[in-house]
Amino acid sequence: MLRLVPLPLRRLSAAVALLLPAFANFAVADETSLPVPETLPTLVVTATRLPTPEDQLGSSVSVVTSADIERKQERTLPEILQDLPGLNVVQTGSPGGVASIFMRGTNANHVKVYIDGIDVSDPSASNGAVDFSQFLASDIERVEVLRGPQSGLYGSDAIGGVINIITKTGSGPPQLRASLEGGSFDTFNQSLGASGALSHLNYNLNFTHFHSGDTMVTPLELVPPGRRVNPDSYDNKTYSAKLGAGLTDNFDVGVVARYIDTSLHSTGDDFLGPEAIPSNSDNHELFTRGTAHLVLFDGAFEQTAGIGYTDYNRRLLDPNTPPVSQSLFRGDRVKADWQGNLKLMPGQVLTIGAEHQLDELRDTPTVTAQMNNDAGFAQLQSSFGERLFNTVSLRYDGNDRFGGKATYRVAPAVLIPETGTKLKASVGTGFKAPTLDELFDSLPQFNFFANPNLKPETSLGYDAGFEEALLDKRVQFGATYFHNDIKNLISFNNDFTSYANIGRATTSGAEVFAAVKPWEPLTLRADYTYTYAKDDIADTELTRRPKHKASLNATWQVTAAASVTASVTYVGSWIDVNRSGSISGLKSTPYTIANISGSYDLGHGITAFARINNLLDRHYQDPIGFLHQGLGVFGGLKIAFNPEDVKPYLSADAK
Repeated sequence: MLRLVPLPLRRLSAAVALLLPAFANFAVADETSLPVPETLPTLVVTATRLPTPEDQLGSSVSVVTSADIERKQERTLPEILQDLPGLNVVQTGSPGGVASIFMRGTNANHVKVYIDGIDVSDPSASNGAVDFSQFLASDIERVEVLRGPQSGLYGSDAIGGVINIITKTGSGPPQLRASLEGGSFDTFNQSLGASGALSHLNYNLNFTHFHSGDTMVTPLELVPPGRRVNPDSYDNKTYSAKLGAGLTDNFDVGVVARYIDTSLHSTGDDFLGPEAIPSNSDNHELFTRGTAHLVLFDGAFEQTAGIGYTDYNRRLLDPNTPPVSQSLFRGDRVKADWQGNLKLMPGQVLTIGAEHQLDELRDTPTVTAQMNNDAGFAQLQSSFGERLFNTVSLRYDGNDRFGGKATYRVAPAVLIPETGTKLKASVGTGFKAPTLDELFDSLPQFNFFANPNLKPETSLGYDAGFEEALLDKRVQFGATYFHNDIKNLISFNNDFTSYANIGRATTSGAEVFAAVKPWEPLTLRADYTYTYAKDDIADTELTRRPKHKASLNATWQVTAAASVTASVTYVGSWIDVNRSGSISGLKSTPYTIANISGSYDLGHGITAFARINNLLDRHYQDPIGFLHQGLGVFGGLKIAFNPEDVKPYLSADAK
């Protein structure tokens, strides 16, 4: 039964009553108000590894800003990505359930994901796919989604594209911030942060706690008679820090760190169906990177060197089978990189770079494996007369397990200012390296063996499209056609005793958008994606790739203090397997999700907010066998202030 005002929300109300008097006189923080509409072009880093105006890019890219995230009150990365064009988000039920991204019909492990320059893929994951469910949104400044093969700049995994997450950087006077939120499904979330800049030092520190429970994920018709049905619950504590220091006028250093501690209680499966006792998954994830940035020759040459470390420590405990079953997974990565940008002449920038990466797998005391990869890349970014733009990149990866792999990408764009028209296209290659698990982790007790002779999966992809802007960009629309040919896909061999490079697939489709600003306070945007993804060997549709997906977003700045945002996302039918994976070719039921959110600036640094998720209370499964949350109502407060404004009140109390 749905509980609209559970105990956590009552606790939140009591906390708000205590906090309001204490913060009543604090100054209003900039982030509590919606930003003035942008007059400068949006800069994108991911497409070229350099800040480049979006209208000069031949690549297809979507940018989500912190203001967008605040307006829609999105709390997790899957929520941020769910309505973007070209992406299908699949999550096993509740928050914390494994979340995968299928980009332009490619596989879930064909997406490269970075946070502040750190590759966040798990070296111990069986197929290398990133689990997006573990990443919270509170300190995200922007998310850039780059679609199409990108291995020419980014190497392995970038067959479908790249998702680059950039967190907030401290600036201005010191600022403290906090938020409290409660609502349906035992939700009780908190965040606390501090940011600012002191002389040559900038900092942003953040802690976020996300809790969601009381979510029935298992469909009742799948539960064997007499077995108990248990709700899922999820708890996530994320600590992050971003520090920078300008040591001289042309030299600065920085460090970022993120630690994620999560616990998920979920229902596993045995040969009869969903189990009676919940399983527990504990994840500990650490991402950190240090950088040094030097500018020479009056800005004509700049270079950045970095070194990063990633550590995954995952534990799965299943109490249903005595003795208690426990699985441990440990993956580590050390990566050193260097990038130099040289301005050859006006409109011509040469970027060169080098990387060294060491991945290590330690699933059990008896399974330990390593893989080294060294890479070099070069890119020429050109501009001719502010009308023709082009980017050409070439990369070579040398791997100690499968040898070398060369990839490339070309992405031209043409601007016609007189008509507000942009023509764009790109062509490139991609590859996905076999994982350490596929190469070395054998299970002889089940007659299954790793294959150390696997080769990379490869792809050739292209796209072409146009964008049109009318009435001083109050009306914008466009369309892009895409196509990918993927070969050497890693799959089970014919007798299911190992892996082999035996798969081939073709994906194609179109992305269409229209954006309208009828008047300044109101913005409307609609996106539609058609995707056809086919297994060329079996001549069947690939699983979990819906042909049709559409979304509509509306933002209304009602007054200077109040805003309302609404979104509707439609996901069409797709081909899937059943919950246990024993039956394939099942056809899912389409679904439509509507969300609405609003906020009101109360002044003195306090903002009240509320939202309703799944407004139509749709009960749907995605993937098949996993129910998602129904109607959910949430609300809370966000507080931001400058500690300098507190001093007069503290002095008065002291007297």
